[in-house]
Amino acid sequence: MTIVTRVAAALFLVIFMASCANTIKGIGRDTANTVNATQNAGNRVGNAAAN
Repeated sequence: MTIVTRVAAALFLVIFMASCANTIKGIGRDTANTVNATQNAGNRVGNAAAN
């Protein structure tokens, strides 16, 4: 492999891994938001039933 090919492969790998990290963070945030929304909805239902 030439130096140019190795540098290009390394650059591609760094960019690919960075994009995966951002996607995983986004999935984590979306999951947390879903859990919070579900809990809030459950609390509202519980409060409505108690009144």
